[in-house]
Amino acid sequence: MNTSTDNDRSLSASEELNCGLMEKNEGKVSSSCKGLLQSEALYNYILETSVYPREPEPLKELRSLTYGHPKAIMATAPDAGQLMSMLLNLVNARKTIEIGVFTGYSLLLTALTIPEDGKIIAIDMNKEAYDLGLPVIKKSSVEHKIDFRESEALPVLDELLNNEANKGGFDYAFVDADKVNYWNYHERLLKLVKVGGIIVYDNTLWGGSVAIPEASTPEWSREGRGSTLQLNQRLSEDQRVQISHAPLGDGITICRRMY
Repeated sequence: MNTSTDNDRSLSASEELNCGLMEKNEGKVSSSCKGLLQSEALYNYILETSVYPREPEPLKELRSLTYGHPKAIMATAPDAGQLMSMLLNLVNARKTIEIGVFTGYSLLLTALTIPEDGKIIAIDMNKEAYDLGLPVIKKSSVEHKIDFRESEALPVLDELLNNEANKGGFDYAFVDADKVNYWNYHERLLKLVKVGGIIVYDNTLWGGSVAIPEASTPEWSREGRGSTLQLNQRLSEDQRVQISHAPLGDGITICRRMY
């Protein structure tokens, strides 16, 4: 984020719109507030049947730890994380970028998935939340893969682009930050991620508000809704990428660079 909010991943309107009760069941945090399915029981069925049984123990621990944070619902939804892990494997990701870190669920997921010599440039203005999850990351023996930059995102991306060797040098990127800058990030990431590489954007359904009239949307959520609508339209028209808009978590859009 190149504004005062940059990558602090402050509580989004979409997350408030989606938020239900979070519960601890056998040490696991329910993520029902992150789902867009109308039936909470169906979402929990997906989590309990297909997601939680395969979730690595360090991620379970970090998810449980994050539960105690006042903005816990900002964490990456575990069902979205499961798909992201598969995407990382499909492109044999070794070098990645993450914009917006929070306590580090998606960051730890990436670090666990990429090879031992893999590297992640992780960018966030708020290191305090990252420090909460750092003990789990250290215990998982993957901290050496992470280059954490406490900074606004655009200056870091521009600095990377100043080095010709970085252009097309990354396999994957994940963005969960200020929605107003998503397109600015997109233009830079398309130069940094290789042809065939993947960029994933989070919160692209904005609590489902993208499909309802603005007049029916709370005033405090309208700016984010507007930015999300604009992003979705521009991605739909961007022939440089192949896209898939998946209703996981608060909506993720997967972009594959075509050229």
